[in-house]
Amino acid sequence: MDNAEFQLFPDAASTVASRVDALFLFMTALTVFFTVAIAGAILYLGIRYRRGANVNRSQYSPPLWLELSWLLTPVPVVIFVFIWSSQLFLEMQRPPKDAMEIRVVAKQWMWKLQHPSGRREIDELHVPTGRAVRMTMISEDVIHSFYVPAFRIKQDVLPGRYTTTWFEADTPGTYHLFCAEYCGTNHSRMKGRVVVQTPSEYEEWLGGGRRDQSPVVAGAALYEQFRCGSCHAPTVTPLRAPPLEGIYGRSVKLANGATVTADDSYLRESITRPAAKVVAGFQPIMPVFEGQISEEGLSDLLAYLKSLGAADSGAGGATEGGSGEGAKP
Repeated sequence: MDNAEFQLFPDAASTVASRVDALFLFMTALTVFFTVAIAGAILYLGIRYRRGANVNRSQYSPPLWLELSWLLTPVPVVIFVFIWSSQLFLEMQRPPKDAMEIRVVAKQWMWKLQHPSGRREIDELHVPTGRAVRMTMISEDVIHSFYVPAFRIKQDVLPGRYTTTWFEADTPGTYHLFCAEYCGTNHSRMKGRVVVQTPSEYEEWLGGGRRDQSPVVAGAALYEQFRCGSCHAPTVTPLRAPPLEGIYGRSVKLANGATVTADDSYLRESITRPAAKVVAGFQPIMPVFEGQISEEGLSDLLAYLKSLGAADSGAGGATEGGSGEGAKP
C-alpha cells in the first residue's frame, strides 16, 4: 500500500499512531469548543449591547462563584491532558529492552541505515511488523530530523551525539521518511521510505542481496587495526587504560570527581576526544581519533564494545583505577 502524495491525515501504521491521533483530536476538539464558545459570546454581546440598543448599561459586579468558575473549571481538564500526554511521551521515549537496533547515520542529503546483521541501506529501511525497532542515530554534518508521519515519530539527529527513537510497525506497506529539519540547499531531497513487511518477508529480504559484515565483526577488525588492545587489554602490565570488558552501561568515575554512564555518546567521545573525560586513575595519553574513523566505523566499534558484555542493570559499579600511567576511555 503506497501513500498518496497528499493526505489530509497520514496513515496510522505503528502501535502508538492511533493513540497519538486520539490525543491530537481531543486537543483539537477542546480548542474548537472554546474557540466557538468565546467567539459566540463575543458576537452575542456585540449584538446585544450595540449602539442604540435599549439594554441595562449599569456597572455589573459578578458573584464570587462565577469568578472562581472561570479559574477552576479548566484546571482538571489541563491536568487530564498533562497526565495523558506525559504517559504517551514517556512510553515513546523508552524502547523495550529486546528492541531490534538499527544504526542511522545522516548526512547532506541521505539516510544511511544498518541492520544488526550488517546489511546496509540508503534512503530506504525495511522492518518487520510486530517487532520493536530502536533507531540509534547520529549526523556526520548538520542537524537533521528523522520523521516518519505514519509512525508518528520525529527525532532530531545531531552531529557528535547519539539520539534514539523507537517504533513498532503494525501494518505492512510503504511509508514516507522525511528530514524535518532544514539542513541545507537540498534539504527537500533528503527523503526516503520505510518498507514494512511481515516477519517472513523481512527474513527473506534480509537473507538476500549483498552480505555485509556484521557491526561486531567490522568493529573487531577496527579494534585490531588501531591496536586498541595494546593498552586496553587486561593482561597489559602495567595497566595503561581501563579494560573494556563489560564497560557498556557501567558507571565510570572520572578524574575530575564526576561520574558518567558508559553509553554510546560517552564511548564515542572517549574514542574521538579522549582528553574530554579522563577516567580516574589514568593519564590522558590516548591519541585523538577524531576525523580518523568514519561514523560508520565508530558505530561498528561501539557494537564490538557492547559485544564484550554490558553491565547488569543497576550494578552501578565504577571502573577501577589503574597504575596511573594509562589512557582511557
